[in-house]
Amino acid sequence: MNVALIFAGGSGTRMNSKATPKQFLVLSGRAIIIHTLEYFDRNPGIDAICVVCIESWIDRLKILLDKHNIKKVRWIVPGGSSGQESIYNGIKAIHDGNVPDDSVVLVHDGVRPLISDQLITDCIDCAQKNGNAITVAPAVETIIRTDKYNQVADIYNRSECHMARAPQCFKVGDFFEAHEKARTEGINDMIDSACLMKYYGHVLHMVDGPAENIKITTPMDFYLFRAIYEARENSQIFGI
Repeated sequence: MNVALIFAGGSGTRMNSKATPKQFLVLSGRAIIIHTLEYFDRNPGIDAICVVCIESWIDRLKILLDKHNIKKVRWIVPGGSSGQESIYNGIKAIHDGNVPDDSVVLVHDGVRPLISDQLITDCIDCAQKNGNAITVAPAVETIIRTDKYNQVADIYNRSECHMARAPQCFKVGDFFEAHEKARTEGINDMIDSACLMKYYGHVLHMVDGPAENIKITTPMDFYLFRAIYEARENSQIFGI
C-alpha cells in the first residue's frame, strides 16, 4: 500500500498574501493544494492520501476536494505548532488507520505542485526497493556555509551537492517509529523528514526529480509557478 502525506499546515508568512494561506492561492481556477493533490489522486500507485491542514481551513479544503473530484483523501488532520509536529499528526493518523508498517508513505509539500507522475512512480519504486527515497535536484550554484560571525566558513564543490526536495518517502513503520523517538527525546525542530531519518541512522537513497519541482514560498515562486504551468499548458495545446 502507498499513501501520500501532504503537508499543507503552514500559514505562509513570506508570501505576503494577507488572509489567504499560500496553499489556497488560486491559479487557473484551482488552489495550489488542488494542483498538488491532483497528481497523487490520479496516480495508480497511490492508494490513499492524508492531508495535514491549518485547522481553520479544513472545511474550505473539504469543499475544494468535493468541487474538484479528489477521491483518495482518507484523512484530514490539523497541523501542529511546527512542521515536524504537523507531519507527526499525519503519520500518526496513517499508522492508527491500520496501514501496514511495510507500506510506503510519500511526504510532500502541498505547495510543491510542479511534480510529475513519473517522479511519484520513481519514488515508490525506490522506496519499495531500498526502504526510502529522497527526491533531489543538482545544485547549480556554489554552496557556502557560514559561521556564527556571518563569515564564509566552507565552500562546497557543487558537483558533489544536491538540493533536497519532495516527495520524501519511507516505510510507514520506520517513519512512525522515528517520530515517536523524536517526541520522547524532545526533538521537535528537524529541518525536514530526511534530516529526521538520517539522524536516527537510516541510509537514505536519492531519486532525481524535475528541475521545476520548486516549493512555493515567496511571491517570486508563485510567479515562476504560473509561468511554468502556462508553458506546460501551451505545450499540450500547441504541441511544443
